[in-house]
Amino acid sequence: MILVTGGTGFLGSELIKQLTDNGLAVRALKRETSKIPSLLKDIKLIEWVDGDINEPSSLEDVFVGITKVFHCAAFVSLDSSHKKQLFHVNIEGTSNIVNLCVDNNCRLLHVSSIAALGEPKKGKQITEKDFREYDAKADAYGLSKYEAEMEVWRGITEGLDAVIVNPSVIIGKNAGFEGSGAIFKLVKGGFPFYTNGASGFVDVDDVVKSMIALMDSEITAERYIVSSENIHYKDLFRAIANGFNVKAPTKEAKPWMLGIAWRALKFFSVFSRTQPSITKDTARSSVTLSYYSNDKIVNQIGIQFKPLLNSIAEIIQHLK
Repeated sequence: MILVTGGTGFLGSELIKQLTDNGLAVRALKRETSKIPSLLKDIKLIEWVDGDINEPSSLEDVFVGITKVFHCAAFVSLDSSHKKQLFHVNIEGTSNIVNLCVDNNCRLLHVSSIAALGEPKKGKQITEKDFREYDAKADAYGLSKYEAEMEVWRGITEGLDAVIVNPSVIIGKNAGFEGSGAIFKLVKGGFPFYTNGASGFVDVDDVVKSMIALMDSEITAERYIVSSENIHYKDLFRAIANGFNVKAPTKEAKPWMLGIAWRALKFFSVFSRTQPSITKDTARSSVTLSYYSNDKIVNQIGIQFKPLLNSIAEIIQHLK
């Protein structure tokens, strides 16, 4: 049987939908307070179980009869004040899942992130051979995903059958205006600024297809960047604006402007008790040119990624 952690999340729910559409039974792990997404309601092939990846004793019965595990559960935040929670969930939680997979002889597919990869090098694409250099002052989310990968590699040395995926920025219609969908909300609202950065983007449907193909393969002890295309934020914002028939951003937000913005927002968040919309880490990443290579996964499983403009058009049609 298949176990999916983080079953109520954006990626986890899309994965479960594809698995059950293929007639596969799934045991889906969720927190007691989590709500089941509408696209997964009333699907008889799903067995929902409450549990916490940070409480391994609560998962012993969950692993009974499990042969394959998709580990999607994670805490995502680019706010450095969340460092303790990021490390607790992403590193310690992954360590617990790895241990349970080793003990129960399960095959593991671990969802990491491009945040765990190395820093961009001028004129070169980032590949699976790149690893983040440990820096205690680096963004906490990236460090947590890097250290989580190290737990998987530790498990592999102990005999774990595992494969790792590093998705770029995942987009899809079911994200709504949350997560990566916040970009669409921002542009739709007439945001006038763009930043001189770039990153990789990928449709959630393609991420799930890649995950299932890798799980079903005999590939082990490997990691794969899952990314459709690299795009500059200016071009991305323009494509979204055109889809919503609104004016595209025309003003470049310079690094010094972003520096003032994140400091001011951090100051005011103390009084408003809300999370700042721009942090030091998001400001830095928005002006970084990061290009990712998908050659390895394309060559090894033959996936054909959906063109990014097609994904954007589908998302906008759904959000209108």
